[in-house]
Amino acid sequence: MAKVLVIGAGGVGSVAVHKMAMNPDIFSDIHLASRTVAKCDAIAVSVKQRTGVDIATYQIDADDVAATTDLLNRIKPALVVNLALPYQDLAIMDACLAAGVNYMDTANYEPRDEAKFEYKWQWAYQDKFKAAGLTALLGSGFDPGVTSVFAMWLKKHKLNTIRTLDILDCNGGDHGQAFATNFNPEINIREVTAPARHWEAGAWVETPPLSTKQTFDFEAVGPKNMYLMYHEELESLARFVPEMERARFWMTFGDAYITHLTVLQAVGMTRIDPVIYEGKEIIPLQFLKAVLPEPASLGATTKGKTNIGDIATGQKDGVDKTFYIYNICDHEDAFAETGNQAVSYTTGVPAMIGAALLVQGVWSGAGVFNIEQFDPDPYMDMLNQHGLPWQVKELEGPLEF
Repeated sequence: MAKVLVIGAGGVGSVAVHKMAMNPDIFSDIHLASRTVAKCDAIAVSVKQRTGVDIATYQIDADDVAATTDLLNRIKPALVVNLALPYQDLAIMDACLAAGVNYMDTANYEPRDEAKFEYKWQWAYQDKFKAAGLTALLGSGFDPGVTSVFAMWLKKHKLNTIRTLDILDCNGGDHGQAFATNFNPEINIREVTAPARHWEAGAWVETPPLSTKQTFDFEAVGPKNMYLMYHEELESLARFVPEMERARFWMTFGDAYITHLTVLQAVGMTRIDPVIYEGKEIIPLQFLKAVLPEPASLGATTKGKTNIGDIATGQKDGVDKTFYIYNICDHEDAFAETGNQAVSYTTGVPAMIGAALLVQGVWSGAGVFNIEQFDPDPYMDMLNQHGLPWQVKELEGPLEF
């Protein structure tokens, strides 16, 4: 049994803490910190009501390395589970090094002033974590996270090599709002409005955002328009599956979402550079975030399912084969279990699983690791056990586009 500190009290943090409390044989002592301690306290009340487990809560500015280090020295956790904003990854990693604590996150670092998603900043910590004898696990959410593990499981059990990989992320849920994002609006809109990139023939191919659209019929959801995007697991998968010739990431968006986003971009509300308003600097996208519905508030009204998975083509014993591996998650079931909708659930559960494998020593090592570098089998087993069952089927061939 282990003591853990979770930083971040949004929907993902809520799910992760609820699921940790449901596994007291693994997580004996759970601590939760956030900039807004009231959010932590509300999660603690829900956890107590649902599981009977007490959660300790704290107020912390995760950008403040000294304050975070002090908190770690007081709590002395075996692991920090970083579910805060991606801007804060490096500061939390610095605090973990200073306090001698292992680290895990679900999304790679990005600078505040540029929508640029790369692992280079965190990979640069390899020597520091290795010298300290500490583990840093990057990307144990769903995408990145489960989608990367899906690919490595296919390579281990179904394919000798992976030639092409398509990650398909479909949220078929309906929350009844005119425009709302299912996770942090600032991060969501930065991702969607950034140029699309995919890996092909050993290089990155960049295209304008939302310029490539295809339709796919998702099981339990139906036909949906999906758009080519960049997502950070493409970078790590291209590194750890070196034979891969092409890797793409697709995400579904409804027509209403695209229309709203187009208008918001046109009037400058998605800008991330400061503007002067009444003598003060504001970031338009941060203001927009403040007026949009809080993603954690959408759980009670969201209905429908998510369907996220990988389609991989490669060879098995010299024969070309294509496999589709995916999970379907129900928004209402997720809310009934944890009080959060499925987008938070599908990230929070993998965060709990990654943490469990680290604190139990199933996964270990000194240095900075992407999730692709560890054995996928125990992770896949825990997905089935803890609410994200997966299925795999062989297809006649790869996608036709």
